Amino acid sequence: MSKKDIKVPNIGEFKDVEIIEVLIKKGQKIKKNDPLITIESDKSSVEIPSSDDGTVISLNVKIGDKVSEGDKIIEIEREKDIGVRELPKNQPPKEIKKKEVIRNNESENVILKDFSTKASASPKVRKFARELGIDINRVSGSERQGRVIESDVKLFIANKSDKSFEDQNTTKEKIEQEYSHSEFGKVDIKDIPRVKKLSSKYLMNSWTKIPHVTNHDEADITELEEFRSSLKDIYTGERKKITPLAFIVKALTASLKKFPNFNTSIDDIENGKMTVKQYYHVGIAVDTPHGLMVPKLRNADNKNISLISTELKKISQQCRDLKIDKKELFGGSMTITSLGGIGGSFFTPIINYPEVAILGVGRVEKKQVFIDGKFVTRTMLPLSLSYDHRIIDGAEAARFNNDLKENLGKNFAYKLAV
Repeated sequence: MSKKDIKVPNIGEFKDVEIIEVLIKKGQKIKKNDPLITIESDKSSVEIPSSDDGTVISLNVKIGDKVSEGDKIIEIEREKDIGVRELPKNQPPKEIKKKEVIRNNESENVILKDFSTKASASPKVRKFARELGIDINRVSGSERQGRVIESDVKLFIANKSDKSFEDQNTTKEKIEQEYSHSEFGKVDIKDIPRVKKLSSKYLMNSWTKIPHVTNHDEADITELEEFRSSLKDIYTGERKKITPLAFIVKALTASLKKFPNFNTSIDDIENGKMTVKQYYHVGIAVDTPHGLMVPKLRNADNKNISLISTELKKISQQCRDLKIDKKELFGGSMTITSLGGIGGSFFTPIINYPEVAILGVGRVEKKQVFIDGKFVTRTMLPLSLSYDHRIIDGAEAARFNNDLKENLGKNFAYKLAV
């Protein structure tokens, strides 16, 4: 019986490189050129193949180990030296059962029932799947001989997300509490408000299907606040109360014109289509005793600050009185949710599907800011921009926030002029 060590071959400039994948296990039969491990340097990842046929009898490396040329990977018992066991006389050979592979419709990405089959894929695709937390052996390849490419991994994730959402909404399995709440003290059982029950499925859909990313920033609104506080009615001379939200709506609308991707919907993304809206209807999250409601302020681009402020009060009151028309809760460009009147700074607002972004606004705060070599007191507004990463990337989101800050900054009068 002959044994052989399989070692790391000449791998060029690679030295002390980390093992990111071990592709075989003890007792596994391998053939010449079968991949054993994947190593990764700063520049690329490479699969190390076997130099001989045989059965793995010892595994000398693990994920995270660093290897160089000549390091032992495994020890094998060579195939040609393995004896063939004879069957007892008069005993027929056992029938070899074929392993069943279940495949779905060809348009879907396939999940194999038998996971012992190792997927064929390039190191780059393996790394891509690993970074997304996907077992590449579960992904069905669309290329020749089932080879997995990057688009297969993306399709697998999309189908997995849809299935996960369906499972969460259709499964009857429920985690049972070992003890009832009443065992620890007095409790009351109340009905969940109707608005909260209706909104829950939309929130779950948004959080499950949309890959959220949130960009946090602060806008210097010192001059804007000084102006807002100085506003007076030209007839009575009394101070005119304009909500800060009216200025934010106007600033957001100006940024939406400059960054049209934020004024889209991708509810038809499966067919590669996106809806680019030519209107500017800004959703406003309204806190009511019945739950959160999001009416739309229509055609915000055609209204001045004063009219926007008046309409904000009107639609907010209609929501609190449950007199808002249902249609007014749909057809928005982008939503603003403000905690400024309550408190708090940064948070992660959930996108109002099928929109692709939402702006969260925190409470205004006076801060010491270092400007022109000295600290000065400025009025700062916290901004939390959540966006759908499928259509908006991080750089575009940062530029959008920068533009929004400029619209609210010291040149706000010029920026927001009708």
